[in-house]
Amino acid sequence: MTRATRPVLDIRGLVVHRDGTLILDRLDWRVQRGEHWVILGANGSGKTSLLSALTGYLTPSAGEIELLGETYGNSDWRELRKRVGLVSSAIRQKVPDWDPAGLVVIGGKYAMLDYWGRVTRADRAEAAKVMRTAECAHLAGRDWGVLSQGERQRVLIARALMARPAVLILDEPCAGLDPVAREHFLAFLQRLASRKVGGKDSPTLLFVTHHVEEIVPAITHALLLREGRVTATGPVQKILTSANLTRTFAAPLRLRRSKGRWALHSITRE
Repeated sequence: MTRATRPVLDIRGLVVHRDGTLILDRLDWRVQRGEHWVILGANGSGKTSLLSALTGYLTPSAGEIELLGETYGNSDWRELRKRVGLVSSAIRQKVPDWDPAGLVVIGGKYAMLDYWGRVTRADRAEAAKVMRTAECAHLAGRDWGVLSQGERQRVLIARALMARPAVLILDEPCAGLDPVAREHFLAFLQRLASRKVGGKDSPTLLFVTHHVEEIVPAITHALLLREGRVTATGPVQKILTSANLTRTFAAPLRLRRSKGRWALHSITRE
């Protein structure tokens, strides 16, 4: 298998047990180059545990994980993480309020928050470039503490892009955004997935959410989870159905699509 045909991510029979609880149950998932995925499921479905396992922060009980051609257990996952960008609430909460946005972005090159090292001219130039890509260059001199939630998300994406990742994980990036800010962010996400970054195609996006309304047209594939098991996986157009989502969320639901966006409605039973 050549580099061009090797999957970005290949998970086979992944099992995670913790304290007598089965969190992930024989999960299979393959992500090919050029695909952008949404991971969809209710609270407790295993989304966060899956991300923790594939980034090496949660040790599997059984199964295999191959990420960017490296196999978990045979490779240094600390080095591999440098090729995987992560935007999550956990990172957002750890950024000091007094750090300017430009410095937060530069810290992404060195996988550091509250970066205290020497900032080179090349670092500043690269940070300016990725902040333009993330449409937040105008925020470079503003302190983290005065940025809105939407502005912080874009700065964190720029921070992740500093390492030129092959994979970009967005863990519920719309959480905490008001409806207008959410739509602005999703429009930006659509643009990001469709453009070149550093002369290369956009990183593979793994987008975690509870809400089908947040699935933009650039998302090509969906992984649906319920109680640690895959209920459906594959191209969005085939996988996102009322039946699959009813099974995933364990409630009667009706899915509708209009102008490229999805909406989910509960079916009231008398």
